[in-house]
Amino acid sequence: MINRIYIKDCLSFKEIDLEFKEGLNVFTGPSGAGKSILMQAILSLFGLSDVKSSLGEVLISNSNIRDEVYDLQNNDDIIIKTIKKEKVRFFINNQTISKKNLNSFSSKLIKHLNLRDTSDFESFKLLNFLDKLSSIDYKEFIPLKSKFDLLYKELIIVKKDLEKIVNDELKIEDLKEFTKFEIEKIENINPSVDEYEELNLLKRKLSKKDKIEDAIKSSSEILSFRQNVSNTLELLEEDSSFFDETMNELNNIFERFNDTLYELEDIDIETVLNRIEKLSALQKRFGSISQALEYKEEKKKELASYENITFEKSLLENKLSSLSIEIEKLSEEITFYRKKSMSILEEKINKYLKFLYLSNAKITIDKKKLDSNGVDEVHFELNNVSLNTISSGEYNRLRLALLTSMSEFDIVENGILFLDEIDANLSGKESDAIANVLSTLSKSYQIFAISHQPQLTSSSHQHFLVDKNDGNSLIKLLNKKERINEIARMISGEKITPDAIKFAKNLL
Repeated sequence: MINRIYIKDCLSFKEIDLEFKEGLNVFTGPSGAGKSILMQAILSLFGLSDVKSSLGEVLISNSNIRDEVYDLQNNDDIIIKTIKKEKVRFFINNQTISKKNLNSFSSKLIKHLNLRDTSDFESFKLLNFLDKLSSIDYKEFIPLKSKFDLLYKELIIVKKDLEKIVNDELKIEDLKEFTKFEIEKIENINPSVDEYEELNLLKRKLSKKDKIEDAIKSSSEILSFRQNVSNTLELLEEDSSFFDETMNELNNIFERFNDTLYELEDIDIETVLNRIEKLSALQKRFGSISQALEYKEEKKKELASYENITFEKSLLENKLSSLSIEIEKLSEEITFYRKKSMSILEEKINKYLKFLYLSNAKITIDKKKLDSNGVDEVHFELNNVSLNTISSGEYNRLRLALLTSMSEFDIVENGILFLDEIDANLSGKESDAIANVLSTLSKSYQIFAISHQPQLTSSSHQHFLVDKNDGNSLIKLLNKKERINEIARMISGEKITPDAIKFAKNLL
């Protein structure tokens, strides 16, 4: 419910600061006082109307909304704020939100009965109502509907898999040829994981081969002086073992490199470079040789799947057929329960419609193509004519009958309801009926309504007067005496008569 609303600098209103209770909240006042401006200003806080105020804030409690994006848990307070400077900015609990997302978020909280909102009579919403009603009245309906939902999801997956196979089948030969080509391209090179690094090392050795040979040949001359140095050390009576060991080690190094160079004689540098180039191309495409080998194995599996596609297609077709048969049977059972609930709902709506001085409504269920709601399409008629052809007054009374029926069955979430002059241009008995229905509906909804009729006004739990003084609109919560005077004004006009006062007291 809305606990408090604060609005600043909104057209003829300098400041609005109101606190609300549960139930029916009615705004009255002379024409042109600013009632419609007030209603639009409140709706703008929910992204349902253009923002005209410089600042707006609404506090909502007991919303029963969970929202991970805005870190909301059940029964958390919600503060929606609007700030208008160069542009309008919206906030939920100090987190920014776009107008579009706020509008979507608000749909969980409030319902606005404007002139031609047909959403309550959309087939999928009515089916949802019928399913909730069936779940209450027929306990076997709950596992039935759960099984349908589960199998329908499986059906969609099987259809998508089968569709992919059918599409693949049309181009299967091209896919097989391409996959074989990809596999052969890697197998023709036949790389090993460390080969690229080893060949680059070999390439570096080959590039230095001649320089190494010349350097060893030139440096080997030192070995011819080995004996002379040993003799000199002996004459000096010095131990020559360190020199002999060094010369032996140096000779071993030269011989080892000569053996390596000898092995390189048989290696064709062009062959090495070509091999490196092919491996480099694989690395460039796949990132590494190991990834290229993984890709090859994936393509082999893919090729095997193409070979088995006919078998897989047959399995999926059989599964689709069995699922379709089972879902069709479940759909028929669901339709059976929905029609039983439809009769109950229709009877309840017509009870309220009769009270609201309207002809009987007729709800029918026709068969349509299977979707997530089954095979049912709900149609609503009033006095055997389409809802598109009835008047706005009839339409809004029909919506009230529907909402009140739902609330009586306890299958709607408690929420907030905004009404735009729901009792305008109605007779006294019609206004009285509207007032009584809204009193019932206010047990499930917190209702905000503008009224020009004393019947609805006298039924309110809170009565607010909107008036204008020196061009400024003002609003106040009326006490009992003030309510009597305002209702009397609505009855007799600006010149309040004793009979109007008496009638107002009787209404209250």
